[in-house]
Amino acid sequence: MENIMQNIPMVVSEILLAVLVLTVITNIITQVVKKVTWDKIPTNILAVVVSMAVTLVAFFAACQIMLLDITWYMVAGAVALGLFVAYASMFGYDKLKEALEQIIK
Repeated sequence: MENIMQNIPMVVSEILLAVLVLTVITNIITQVVKKVTWDKIPTNILAVVVSMAVTLVAFFAACQIMLLDITWYMVAGAVALGLFVAYASMFGYDKLKEALEQIIK
């Protein structure tokens, strides 16, 4: 139990770093696809689709690289992370940080 408590700050910082990187990638892809589709798709829907695709691809790639067996709750966590990435890419990283701080308090 002691070992788990010591690793929590490292895991949280890794997750926030992953959100930041995935948000930047999502923003870049969304801007490019938005220019190609000539605004036929609403930007928020496009951001959610792109963020889910980018997050799930990154998740499955990381599991493949680390030789992890994929379970249903890991996929559910990746989908939840994709929603955080979508929120951050739509409303900005500062708003995501404020929302997470309110949840933690």
